[in-house]
Amino acid sequence: MNKAMETLKHLIPNGGWTIHGDDFDTIIYDEGVTPITKKQFDDTIKIIEKIKKTQDETKESAKAAILDRIGLTADELKTILG
Repeated sequence: MNKAMETLKHLIPNGGWTIHGDDFDTIIYDEGVTPITKKQFDDTIKIIEKIKKTQDETKESAKAAILDRIGLTADELKTILG
């Protein structure tokens, strides 16, 4: 998935848009979807990789906390799940 699509998924997570390539001017919005500004798009596309990395790290931390709470390691859970 390209950076522009990741950016739109972050800014408008419920969908309702289409983009062709990485060009802001190719975004087509479905009826009822509030468009984003070019500034929002440009500011977010610059940092989308950092945002995704932070989200991934947060998910991993949450998983580790759950495993710790139930007293299992990731390897033990994999063994249980087969």
